[in-house]
Amino acid sequence: MSRLSAAAPHPAVRPFLIGWLAALATVTIWAFWIVGTRHAVTNHLPPAAIGLLRFGMPALLLAPILWRIGPFPMGLTLLKGLGLLASGAPFFLVVALGMKFAPAAEIGPLLPGTMPLFVAAIGRLCFRERLDGVRVFGFVLVLAGILCIGGSGLLFSGSGAWRGHLLLLGGAFLWGIYTHAYRRSGLSALQAAAFTGFWSFLILIPFGAPPLLAAAKDGLGGTIVAQALLQGFLSGIAGLVLYSIAVDRLGASRAAALSPLSIVLAALIAGPALGEIPGPAAVAGIVLATLGVVFASGIRRPPSRRAAEVVNTGEPMFLFFSNRLGCAGSLLISAAITLLILFLMDVI
Repeated sequence: MSRLSAAAPHPAVRPFLIGWLAALATVTIWAFWIVGTRHAVTNHLPPAAIGLLRFGMPALLLAPILWRIGPFPMGLTLLKGLGLLASGAPFFLVVALGMKFAPAAEIGPLLPGTMPLFVAAIGRLCFRERLDGVRVFGFVLVLAGILCIGGSGLLFSGSGAWRGHLLLLGGAFLWGIYTHAYRRSGLSALQAAAFTGFWSFLILIPFGAPPLLAAAKDGLGGTIVAQALLQGFLSGIAGLVLYSIAVDRLGASRAAALSPLSIVLAALIAGPALGEIPGPAAVAGIVLATLGVVFASGIRRPPSRRAAEVVNTGEPMFLFFSNRLGCAGSLLISAAITLLILFLMDVI
């Protein structure tokens, strides 16, 4: 009996291994999404067309979930709904436009690298959430990395990379808004993805469908299929499910601590795939931002159950916008934001 028990694997080993594999698969998807989107927006497809592919497949595959919760779930205020939509069409258009200007190696530090910074800043300013010293030190390192990359972009402003840097930081800010809206929405990850995918797809149809059809007529069907798989299935569905598995098996801190791997991996892939070799300033920024995200994730100690809860669920004072506007109001406001972004895309 003792031999059998000694030979049997520990019951906690398999879930732990599955969690690490899911986390590694997630950061790999993120890295390829950065490089693949950068390649698409600089060669073949405009951001609105890629965004249509990004949200089309999740909207289709998650339609049964949307059918159960409705286009605008009960109990979801207009403000929270708009916060969720911040991660949809507005986020994608801002980020994709930024990718036209910024090299792939710099996208990682400025997008996933600064997302925790904006989440923490919004939480502190709007909801009085606390930050410990280790996380603050991590955010200081992230800021130092941003200064290295942004300073290089300003010194060599002829490339226009500084515009991409600002847009990517804007995208990270939108993601910070989404994070707090999601935490207070009462929706599951798949429900939030179904809601965001549905409305974003509707918003992007008039802007993304014409260039997508034109690209198909020009013989870019293979590129469209590849982007549909990368954007819709891998990034839109598989990445979300795998990250949820990683958080469930490893815990939020350990899963978040692996996100810097996507920064490094994207820089490594961009070299042979796009011929983009980061300079010394970009390398320094990548290293600082990667270390900063590790410290900011709080990996040194697992969060307590109390720390994992949302301490203050109060809303900003402009919550007088009621849920009575419902679907129509949310769609109109989101469409206005999207139109503004599309206008800026033509101006910049």
